[in-house]
Amino acid sequence: MRLRIALRAILGLALLSAAGFGIWIASLPPASADLTPPQVPQAETDALLAALEPPKRARPLVAIIGINDATETTDYLLPYGILKRADVAEVVSLATAPGPVRLFPALTVQPDATIAAFDAAHPQGADYVIVPAMSRDNDPAVIAWLRSQAGKGAVIIGICAGAKVVAAAGLLNGKRAVTHWYYLDEMRKIDPTISHVPDRRMVADGGVVTTTGITASMPMMLTLVEAIAGRARAEAVARELGIARWDARHASGAFALTRPFAATVLANRLAFWNHEELGIALAPGMDEISLALAADAWSRTYRSKVTTYAASGMVGTRSGIRLIPDRQDADWPRDRRVPTFSDGKPADVLDRTLDAITARYGASTADAVAMQLEYPR
Repeated sequence: MRLRIALRAILGLALLSAAGFGIWIASLPPASADLTPPQVPQAETDALLAALEPPKRARPLVAIIGINDATETTDYLLPYGILKRADVAEVVSLATAPGPVRLFPALTVQPDATIAAFDAAHPQGADYVIVPAMSRDNDPAVIAWLRSQAGKGAVIIGICAGAKVVAAAGLLNGKRAVTHWYYLDEMRKIDPTISHVPDRRMVADGGVVTTTGITASMPMMLTLVEAIAGRARAEAVARELGIARWDARHASGAFALTRPFAATVLANRLAFWNHEELGIALAPGMDEISLALAADAWSRTYRSKVTTYAASGMVGTRSGIRLIPDRQDADWPRDRRVPTFSDGKPADVLDRTLDAITARYGASTADAVAMQLEYPR
């Protein structure tokens, strides 16, 4: 009897909570319009490329910084994979402390070095520092290191919500910037002097470059390749990746906290009995760009959690990222495996993954994933 009463009480509280959420969801705007991004003047594109010219070395040194406990998956891995593939710079992945970097929402990697080891090897600093989104915007080690690198003349590139970390370091004071649509207000709270630029995926101002949401790392890195090695080299890398264009065009109005997005997230979270653990097999030499896009997308459905597995320990990717599997298993239930589509070009993986998510969970869930990734489908 007591158990039955307790269950009824819990159910009643859940229904009241859901009703409250329902009122909140009803107050949100409907789906955003399918806006066409405005053209970017050539002079603005030229200025962006000029701002990204190598500040020190003919062959630049690029450092990608992360905190060990929570750094965004795609923000950390795509810059590494694209720049390594382009072979126009020396690229190192860093962490604030020894040990692995736990990426979110999926994957774990062993970085190349700590920031202390990097400073000892390169006292003159990096040419470029790439700052992914992190679980903490104000990590003391990251803030101090970014200020030090900026003081040594490095160009600081904040990817997605990494712009908040750059802002927390005081490097966006009085400057123009962008960030992930969901975190724009947070960035403004960190530094109210920041001037947001709508309808741009990338913005440069005073030695700092920022981007919009997660998938902006792809056009950002191709723009960096173009600034370092020229248009022809960037076009060759883009063809290999399967990317048709990488300019700064962006329809900001298409990304917002809408009624369909919030309703889908709430419904998927409440349907806890339908949640599942999906497996991605790690294999030596696999493409880290494709892996990151697939793992990131499947981990944002609010229906699934991605677990990586491999027959042995650490697995090296095509570009030298060292992956640490969540489980050392030789196999995984076939109906709960998800592919990374290694048979195609990396840029196509996200579309193919969203199609697979649609087939498994429905179009609204795929749309919610694309919204989180700020991906212009």
